[in-house]
Amino acid sequence: MTMTCPRVEMTVRDGLFVSEVEAGGVCCSPRRTVWGGGTEVPTSRKLPPDCFPTLTATQVNIVQTQATQPSPLQGGQLALATFAVALATFMNVLDTSIANVAIPTISGNLGVSVDEGTWVITVFAASNAVSIPLTGWFTQRFGQIKLFVGAILGFVIASWLCGVAPSLPVLLFARVLQGVVAGPLIPLSQAILLSSWPKEKSSSALALWAMTATVGPIAGPALGGWITDSYSWSWIFYINIPVGIFAAGVTWMIYRTRETPTRKLPIDVVGLGLLITWVASLQIMLDKGKDLDWFGSPVIVALAITAVISFAFFLVWELTEPNPVVDLRLFKQRNFLGGTVAISVAYGVFFGNLVLLPQWMQEYLNYRSVDAGLATAPLGIFAVILAPVMGRVLPRSDARIIATLAFAGFAIVFFMRSHYVIEIDTWHLVLPTLLQGIPMAMFFVPLTAIILAGQPGPKVPAAAGLSNFVRVFCGAVGTSIAGTAWNNRTILHHERLTEQANATNPVFAQQTDATQKLLHVSPSTSNALFDFTVNTQAAMMGLNDIFYASAIIFVLIIPLIWITRPARGGGDSSGAH
Repeated sequence: MTMTCPRVEMTVRDGLFVSEVEAGGVCCSPRRTVWGGGTEVPTSRKLPPDCFPTLTATQVNIVQTQATQPSPLQGGQLALATFAVALATFMNVLDTSIANVAIPTISGNLGVSVDEGTWVITVFAASNAVSIPLTGWFTQRFGQIKLFVGAILGFVIASWLCGVAPSLPVLLFARVLQGVVAGPLIPLSQAILLSSWPKEKSSSALALWAMTATVGPIAGPALGGWITDSYSWSWIFYINIPVGIFAAGVTWMIYRTRETPTRKLPIDVVGLGLLITWVASLQIMLDKGKDLDWFGSPVIVALAITAVISFAFFLVWELTEPNPVVDLRLFKQRNFLGGTVAISVAYGVFFGNLVLLPQWMQEYLNYRSVDAGLATAPLGIFAVILAPVMGRVLPRSDARIIATLAFAGFAIVFFMRSHYVIEIDTWHLVLPTLLQGIPMAMFFVPLTAIILAGQPGPKVPAAAGLSNFVRVFCGAVGTSIAGTAWNNRTILHHERLTEQANATNPVFAQQTDATQKLLHVSPSTSNALFDFTVNTQAAMMGLNDIFYASAIIFVLIIPLIWITRPARGGGDSSGAH
C-alpha cells in the first residue's frame, strides 16, 4: 500500500541539514532512503530505523519533524494562541524585576535584614540561569507543548508558594523552584510562535515576542512598587496565578494536537552537575560580590575558583559527550555566534544601566520607588508602538542593517545621558528614556532572526535556549559590573573633588565659615552638608562615566553583527516550522 507524502528537499548550510517541505503529490512506500537532495520519506511519525541507514538519530529526528510539521495557525485561533504564549512570556520576564523594589518590605515582614532579603533575587536568577540552557534537552525528551504548559503550571504553583511563604527559607525554596520552571518559557515561546505563524510572517511573530520581553522588565519595578505600597508584597506573586492558569489552558487547548516528536535521551549527569556548579557559583559571586568586597572576601574567592574550574571541565565534557545536556556546537555557526554575542553584550550594557538609573533617582533625587519605576516606564512607549512595524519591515530588509541602526541609537541615547546634571528637570531626565524605545524596537527582532536563521525545527528550542541563557547571564554580569564601576568612579570623583578641601586652604575655610554663619549651623553640621553635596556630585559624575562608556561599547560591538550572514524575516523556514 502506498501513501501520499511530502517531498522533502534537503540542503546543507553551515554544516546543518536544512529542509523545506512541499505539500503532497508524490506517492511512496516505506523503503530505504539516503540523506541528500530530493529524498522522499513516509508521512508516519514513527519511521522504521532501517529507513535511514546512513543517518544519525538527530538527523532522523529532523526528517521526521519536517515531514510531519503541522500547518500554521489561522485567524482567531492564531491571535488567541499568540496572546496566550505572549502572556506567559510577559509573566516570566515581569518576575525578573518585580520583586526588586519590594525587598525592603519583604525583609521587614519576614524579620530579616535587607542583605538577607536580597537572596530572593539571587536564588531566582541562579536557578533560572541553570535551567534555560536545558530547554533543548527537555524539549526532545517531553515535547515542546507539554514542557511549555508544564512550566507555566509549575510557575503558578511556585508563585503561590512564594506568596504564602511564612519565612525566608520557605520563600527562597519557592523562588528556586520558580526560577527552575521559568527557564524553558522564554526559548519555547520563541519556538512555538515561529511554528504558529506562516513563514513569510515569522518576523511579525518575533516582533510580538519582543514587545512582551521588552515591556516586562520595564513594568516590573513600577508595578511591584505600586502593589507593595497599596496591598501586600505577597500579591506580586499572586498575580501570576490567574494569568498562568489562563495562558496554560489556552495553550493546551490550541496546541495539544501539535506536539513535537520526542525521543528517549540518556541523561548527561556529569554535564548537568558541572553546569549547575559553575553557573550557580558565578551567579552568586556576581550578586554578592559588591556586598562582600569582592576578592577581599574568602567566600567570593572560593566561588570564583569553583566557577572557573567547573566551567573548564564543563567545556571539555560537553564538547566530547555524544548526548550533551547543552549543545555547544551551535557556536560553530557564524550567525549563532555573532548574533548571540552581540545581543548578549548589548543586553548586559542595557540591563546594567536599567538597574542603575532608578537606584540613582531614589538615592540622590529623592524619588519614591514607584516614581522611579514610572520614570523608566516611557522606555516601553516607542518599543511597543514600533515592534509591529518592525515585523512588517524586517522581511524586506537586511536584519544586520536594522540591528546596526539599533546599536547606533543606543549609543546616541547613552551619550545624551552622559550629560546629566544633579539639578536635572523631569523632562530632560525622561527624554533619553523615551527615545531609547526606538532602538529597543529594532534590537530584539533582527538579532533573534539572525540567531535562528537556518536552524532546523528540532534545533530551534536548543538554539533559543542557549542564546537566551547567554543573554540573561550577561545581564547579570552587566548589572554587577555597572554597580561596581559606579561605586569605584564615585569614590574616585569624591577624592578628586575634596583634594583641596582642608583647613589649610583659605578659600575652603572662608566658604565653610560663610556657610556656618548663613545657615546658623555648627562646624560639624557644615562639614556634613559639604560631604553630602560632594557625594551627590561625585555619584552624578560617576554615573555619567558609566553612560559614556556604555555609548562607546555599543559602537564597538557593531562589527559583531557584520560577521553574520544576511537574514530576513524570521530565518529559514525550517527554523520557523
